[in-house]
Amino acid sequence: MAAALNKPWYGSLQAGRRNQPGTAENTGWRIVIAAIALVAAAPLLVALGSLFATDADTWSHLARYVLPEATINTAYLVAGVAITTFGLGVSLAWLIAVCEFPGRRFFAWALLLPMAVPGYVLGFALLAIFEYTGPLQSAWRSLLGAAEFPGLGSRGASIATLSLVLYPYVYLIVREAFSSQGVRGLEVAKSCGMSSVTGFFRVSLPLARPWVVGGLSLVVMECLADFGTVKLFNYETFAPAIYEAWFGLFSLQAAQQLSLVVVAFVLLGLVAERRARGHSSFVSQGGMATRRRIELSGAQKVLAVLLCASVLCLAFVAPVTQLVAWSVAAIESEPVSLYGAYTRNSLGLASMAALLILSFAVLLSFAVKRSPGRISRALARLATLGYAIPGTVLAVGFFVPVAYLSRLLTGLLDGADAPAASIALQGGLLVILLAYSARFLAVAHNPVDSAMLRIGPNIEEAARGMGIAGLSMLPKLYLPVLRPALLTGLLLVFVDVMKELPITLMTRPFGWDTLAVRVFQLTTEGEWERAALPSLAIVAAGLIPVIILSRRKD
Repeated sequence: MAAALNKPWYGSLQAGRRNQPGTAENTGWRIVIAAIALVAAAPLLVALGSLFATDADTWSHLARYVLPEATINTAYLVAGVAITTFGLGVSLAWLIAVCEFPGRRFFAWALLLPMAVPGYVLGFALLAIFEYTGPLQSAWRSLLGAAEFPGLGSRGASIATLSLVLYPYVYLIVREAFSSQGVRGLEVAKSCGMSSVTGFFRVSLPLARPWVVGGLSLVVMECLADFGTVKLFNYETFAPAIYEAWFGLFSLQAAQQLSLVVVAFVLLGLVAERRARGHSSFVSQGGMATRRRIELSGAQKVLAVLLCASVLCLAFVAPVTQLVAWSVAAIESEPVSLYGAYTRNSLGLASMAALLILSFAVLLSFAVKRSPGRISRALARLATLGYAIPGTVLAVGFFVPVAYLSRLLTGLLDGADAPAASIALQGGLLVILLAYSARFLAVAHNPVDSAMLRIGPNIEEAARGMGIAGLSMLPKLYLPVLRPALLTGLLLVFVDVMKELPITLMTRPFGWDTLAVRVFQLTTEGEWERAALPSLAIVAAGLIPVIILSRRKD
């Protein structure tokens, strides 16, 4: 009897020991994780390395002519966009999640559509609509004979445009919080003698604080990373300042110095976000709370519909309508085949980057699962930090070491091989693909890692019983289960690369102008009508993740 009882216990213990990855295997997977994390860490290391190569003249020029204006402008931009997106995102999320009014189900997904429009596209479309000779002011003068609209200036225009593009980040995340709360928070507040407005600000909104902070953190990171919008309005922030330092002053060192300042801002923002969340516990209500809604009165319904419709019209309907009108005229005046090369380059770069980044994401999640622990998780977080780093910083951070490697190979090689090696490194796709990988790894990693958590130990045990173990689990077990998440990650990265501007503009190989670069070039020259067709193609591609999100969230 004792032998019969002890044998299964002993056998299972031994089997468990065999199934645990050994020390050598753990070390191997951690090396894989560290190698992927190095991709994101490289720009940070390059920026830090510039501290040891400080040029007094460069710093004097930056401190006198660049840093004061860039710092003040960036601070105004971040603060203005954060405040505006907070107001728009929270109010719209509350209306959609908790209130009932005509058109609520339509606006629930339609309010996500501005996510598909890049800021630099929305900016020049709105400029054309609101300018003195535009359709709005022309109709205003013909009907009322009134004077022209007051201008917002470069600062106001940049804040307004980025707010309309970025409010969906806050809206989407905070809507989840309000949906989980339902009306119960307000009912508790009313039972304590509070009005509906007081209950919202003292109960419902504080309970949603982690979601609000999360959404605003994304908004702030996107503001710091934005290049095309502020460049369009000639608003000097750090992103265009880095570009001008490299391509205007022809000084990589100056670009590195400015990159270091931006990295410091990013790290401070991440620390502040962590501290803002703290260790508080926020319990959400589920079940029927998500189904009960506040029935608005007649006037409230009208105001709710007007708010949602106004934001949607200003952020998506009006600019896209303007783009369509311009595109029709552009097709009649010049053949669409002129944009064939730009489309092929965009699709080629986006496809290569999406496949590479998705491979990194799968390998990273699988390596962390095979070698769990505090070190592995910390390295994985470092690997996905690149999404918080502006594209201009990543472009400089990868070009500097590749240029150094190019010079090193040129010195080692003789004859015709030396120039060929240098051109292959600096003029090839290596820099741009590395920068893409660092920037968008988090986009692919999040859905893949979430799906991989669903594969529990029991499933792995069953696979081992069928003779599947080690690395062979990846193609035979994990990839089939992860197929929906892989498709989502692939599409999200593909669309992000299609819209991306600063990395592509600063590191693209010669002759690899993309749709985004072409839009930037045409809008810089004031050719808004000709920029409409490639812009419309980018918007169409951007609708893919919006459709995915709307199907999941509503």
